[in-house]
Amino acid sequence: MEKLLLTPEEAGVALGVGRSRVYDLMRTRQLPSVRIGKSRRVPAAAVQAFVDELMERGSGL
Repeated sequence: MEKLLLTPEEAGVALGVGRSRVYDLMRTRQLPSVRIGKSRRVPAAAVQAFVDELMERGSGL
C-alpha cells in the first residue's frame, strides 16, 4: 500500500525542493497539509494536485 500522507521532507523529495520550501508552500496554503498531533503531513494526492496545477498554469516553483 502506498503512503497516503507524506512528511514535509518526503513531499520535498517528491517535488524536488527543500524542506523549507515545502513549509513555505504549506504556510501559504499552496500545498494543503494536515496536522496529526504536533506533526504536519502532506497528503500524497495534494502533491500530485499541486504539480497538476503547476502544469496547467505552465509555471514553475
